[in-house]
This record gives sequence, structure tokens and C-alpha cells, in this order.
Amino acid sequence: MIRLLDRPGDLGWVVLAHGELYATEYGVDATFEALAARIMADFAAAHDPAREAGWIAEIDGRRAGCVLCVDAHEDATAVLRVLLVDPAARGHGVGGALIDTCVRFARAAGYARMRLWTIDHLAAARRLYEKAGFQLVGEEPNKHFGVGGNAQTYQLELI
Repeated sequence: MIRLLDRPGDLGWVVLAHGELYATEYGVDATFEALAARIMADFAAAHDPAREAGWIAEIDGRRAGCVLCVDAHEDATAVLRVLLVDPAARGHGVGGALIDTCVRFARAAGYARMRLWTIDHLAAARRLYEKAGFQLVGEEPNKHFGVGGNAQTYQLELI
């Protein structure tokens, strides 16, 4: 089940899950968790529900994934942020369902395009983005989170 990110504990869970999971699986440092915390704090403090939303995926009543759609405040562009699927939920279509929910919302909100930023270590996420129609539009050496590799920008035209 996918529901709005609107219950007590949802914001903190997104930050905690990102900090723990990405450190364990990809070796990121605490600056990654700090980024997730800033994203969630900004969302909680000032999002416009008509233009921005977040979702939690649940399996058997437990949080299993998340994603946000936020306004880039430029050129009718939405940004997909904080996609995460708990390892126990992988292989059940959770990631694709979260991305589809986010893209549908962005289209309905009138955005012309959606973009996202990721690091190339996240191969499974990249496959989901590409399956949803996102195309790589930029790549540069990653200087964040202590892991190296490449930072990548993907974009999806919505109209």
C-alpha cells in the first residue's frame, strides 16, 4: 500500500532509513543522512500540498519505502527526492510503484518535467528510473558523501 507521508514518525523514519541503509549498503558518511534531514525538514516546514507531496509504502503495516515530489522552482520542473526501498521489500514492485505515484502526481500538478539527482552506486534505483522513462542528462565526478563515483542527473519529460 502507498499512502501519503503524513503520519507521526514518517519524517524521522525517512531520515533514519536513509542514514542506516545507505551507510550499510553504499558506505556513505554522515553527510548523506544530514542531506536527507535537510530535505525532510524543508519539506515539512514549507511544502505546498497542491504542488508537492510525499509517500510512504507499507507492507503489512510497516514502512517499506518512500519518495517525495518537490518543486524545483524553475521552468515548471518537479524533483523526485529520497526514493528508498527497504531491503525486505525489494522485488515486490515497491520502488516502481513509488516512482509511478510521484510521476502521476507531478503530471497532475502541471509540471512539464521531472528530474532527479543520484549517485552511480545506486544501480537498482537507476534501473527503476530508466524503466519509468527517465533519461541521463548529466554526469560528473561525485564529491559528496565520502564514496566517490559519479553524480548523475536524470530527467523525464511529462508533457
